[in-house]
Amino acid sequence: MIRTRLATSSDADAISALLTANSGDRGGMLLGQWPRDMIAARVARGQSIVVATGEDGRLLGALLTSEKGFDEAPPVLAMLKAWPVSPDAYVYGPVCVSEDARGLGVLDALYAKLQTIFPGREAILFIREDNPRSLKAHLRLGMREVARYDFGGTVFMVLSDRPDLGP
Repeated sequence: MIRTRLATSSDADAISALLTANSGDRGGMLLGQWPRDMIAARVARGQSIVVATGEDGRLLGALLTSEKGFDEAPPVLAMLKAWPVSPDAYVYGPVCVSEDARGLGVLDALYAKLQTIFPGREAILFIREDNPRSLKAHLRLGMREVARYDFGGTVFMVLSDRPDLGP
């Protein structure tokens, strides 16, 4: 059984380890560095991080969010320039599911929990064009590609879950 909840400061080590293990410099697709202190600071400042755990309490996945204006990372700023978001939109991501839990519904559970935290609000995210697995998973959730942009020679797709975008 997958359990979801908001992260607490005690989750920072496990979240950092999961994100770091899947970062670009380790062969994964995640951008950026995710040290424990950064994760703990996000939790302390009230930026929602949803975690999924197994019955044994082991971290299966994490989904970070940030309100517009909070995350000043250059790829996020480029995304916000590429897509005119709704006024109450929030930045979705990064999201990461542990390798041994992929395909078990963890992403669905994380996203469902997130929708209870931000009901009716638009989630926006970017995915590298060369990451078909993530794109397929997010399209399955009902998200739609709404824009593309180039950042550092890499093409990114902007996705939104705004319901008025249609199928």
